[in-house]
Amino acid sequence: MPASDFGSLYVASEWVIRLVMLLYIPQRRSAAAARTWLLLVFLLPWAGVALYALFGRIYMPKKRIEMQARASALILEVQGQMPPQSVWQGEGLPDYLRPLPGWAASLGDFRAFPGNRVELLTDYRGMLERLIADIEAARRHVHLLFYIIEDDASGRAVGAALERARLRGVVCRVLMDAVGSSTALKRLAPAWRTAGIEVRATLPVGVFRRNAARFDLRNHRKLAVIDGRIGYTGSQNLVNPEFVPDLPNVELTARIEGSVVSQLQAVFLGDRYFETGETLQDDDHFPIDIPPGDTPLQLLPSGPGYQRENAEECLLGLIYAAREEIVIATPYFVPDDAFLQALRLAARRGVNVRLIATQRSNSRLTHLAQQSFYEELLEAGVKISLYRSGHLHAKHLSFDRRIGVVGSTNIDIRSFELNAEVMLLIYDAAVTARLRDIQATYEADAEPVLLSVWRQRPAWLRIAQNVAKLADKLL
Repeated sequence: MPASDFGSLYVASEWVIRLVMLLYIPQRRSAAAARTWLLLVFLLPWAGVALYALFGRIYMPKKRIEMQARASALILEVQGQMPPQSVWQGEGLPDYLRPLPGWAASLGDFRAFPGNRVELLTDYRGMLERLIADIEAARRHVHLLFYIIEDDASGRAVGAALERARLRGVVCRVLMDAVGSSTALKRLAPAWRTAGIEVRATLPVGVFRRNAARFDLRNHRKLAVIDGRIGYTGSQNLVNPEFVPDLPNVELTARIEGSVVSQLQAVFLGDRYFETGETLQDDDHFPIDIPPGDTPLQLLPSGPGYQRENAEECLLGLIYAAREEIVIATPYFVPDDAFLQALRLAARRGVNVRLIATQRSNSRLTHLAQQSFYEELLEAGVKISLYRSGHLHAKHLSFDRRIGVVGSTNIDIRSFELNAEVMLLIYDAAVTARLRDIQATYEADAEPVLLSVWRQRPAWLRIAQNVAKLADKLL
């Protein structure tokens, strides 16, 4: 073929790609993400379509979507067997907040239950010690689901406790993310399996693997269930705090006793079902006990297979409902337009909106994208503080000192659209006051961002931040 004919064919192929993707991409992405992807495709058609095929589709295999629907049906069936009086209807909340538990239930399957006791654990090594102690006291089963389990002192200590529990006849099951825990799957899992511990990878990847997920679509949850009576969830993985050298993680985990542990159990069993296709029929998984406390709690799982962006919708509802104060602590803050607008409007109508982020991050690109939002937030009246003593990896929010949210969800597109996450909603003024005290300790060790100073940042940094923000829309 003459070179001129080949060149004409290549140019024609580029225009075919542009036209096809112009019709295809907007059907499956938000407007902002679609615009960014289309810009890339129009500039570099072949490279753009290849990158979109790898990263652009928020895709789950049809089989996984069907399994999610069956898991949701099982959750509703289990809750339907519980006494009607066990459902909490928002008693004690101000009238303007009372609809929120019912609305959250419509987003994530789980209703709010009273009769819980919750502790907020901020001591990194102390949390690991409490978890290991609960494993040591387990009598029936231990279920662990973590994004990162590492072959280090922390991962090995938890593994040793599991092996001892297995010797006592305790059933131990571990789910770990195929990418986040790839090292542990290679180095720790074989010995654990030999000891009789069930270990499975969640969301396995592979070009030719059936039922595989996108490699960057991960199970980011962190939770544990012991004997169906004690649960853990939050931001902390089973890894040393110095996972990133010279940048120790600061975390928050909720330790729970009571009826909502059954919801953590259901999430674990659902994720195990996704990987095995097996349901576990065991009454010990959902024991009915005398309530150990009086705190109403509610779990909201999110991710592909659930109502799209249900975690963000829940947080948006809380932001719009708040009348006095909103405090957000997060390591990654790259919101979409809806979330950004909600915060700006809240600040402008007089709500005290405070964002606590980390001053040093383990993701340079995300950190730059995050900084691109500071100026418009500050202009709207949002107060921003940057935590100095390590990497603030904790993820929690408080609203009007009446409702708290603790979990694995970051305020970014990856958490809202791609990853499997879980949030714990706390409807208790005393526990939320404790959460607010924790947030205040972060602010006491943080540098406030002043609008007058921030506007003076160099032009090259401003450009880098805006380019990074564009890149985030490619998710």
